[in-house]
Amino acid sequence: MITGEKITTGERTDLLQAMARHRWFLRQTVQDLTDEQAARRTTVSALCLGGLIKHVTLVEASWTRFVVGGAEAMMSEPVDWEGQFRMAEGETLAALLEAYEQVARHTEELVSTLPDLDASHPLPEAPWFEPGARWSVRRVLLHIMAETSQHAGHADIIREALDGSKTMG
Repeated sequence: MITGEKITTGERTDLLQAMARHRWFLRQTVQDLTDEQAARRTTVSALCLGGLIKHVTLVEASWTRFVVGGAEAMMSEPVDWEGQFRMAEGETLAALLEAYEQVARHTEELVSTLPDLDASHPLPEAPWFEPGARWSVRRVLLHIMAETSQHAGHADIIREALDGSKTMG
């Protein structure tokens, strides 16, 4: 599905720039934090800042596998549904951010080399997906942006509760 020839104009540029902007907001929420701060829960939610970085990394990687190989590829790696939202013993914020950056680079390469953003696959069977629905590459990219943006908002609240810093306002 990847052509190797980069397409860096029009819609693809807009999509990549929008994705980069949402990622920037999320990364800003963890700027200058220690690993301990990134792992701390500051609300009644189980979410922590490092866990949010970890989650969006896993989500983006999963959806880019879907873009290339469909539901089977998407489901090819096991998911720790609870663990993906928290920092495990020995995980560092720096390592989580590096993994996020690697996934972002892969997504950017994929988007700039795919021959067709209209290419689609059937969604995996899950109670939160309409049976028989298909998503195009474009729809997947919009979903990744929505997921990142939503969690950037969560992260902003967690960071403000942590030390009073406000990323977005």
